[in-house]
Amino acid sequence: MAAAVVMKRAVADKLGFFHQSFALLRSLSTSVASPASSSSGASESKPRRRKKKNLFDVIQFLPEWGIGYKVAKIHWRDVSYELSKINLYKDGRHGKAWGIRYKAGLPASGAPVKMSGINKRGWKYFPESEKKIQNSSKPA
Repeated sequence: MAAAVVMKRAVADKLGFFHQSFALLRSLSTSVASPASSSSGASESKPRRRKKKNLFDVIQFLPEWGIGYKVAKIHWRDVSYELSKINLYKDGRHGKAWGIRYKAGLPASGAPVKMSGINKRGWKYFPESEKKIQNSSKPA
């Protein structure tokens, strides 16, 4: 029984020694290597691609959440929507949206329709629609 206690104590001392030595090596390696690795890693790596934005990421900073602005997917040609209504979920990054569809600059339908794919990434807004909104809101 005494031999078992002595054996456990010897194993614990050896593990304690290894634990301390590894902790010392870890602290030395992080304090010395971090500035060198961060500077060399930044120059060698390629610049990160920015994540494309879904519709709500695009319109969240526009006045009144982009109501009245024209938006479209990045890859669409001659197709856009003028936002007329949004239903935002609690997280602020997802929801539903309705708008008037435009083809080649002309309204395709008079009534707002539910927009599809708004939670997918790759949306943009047209800054020239901002000028039209500001001009129409100014009193003459």
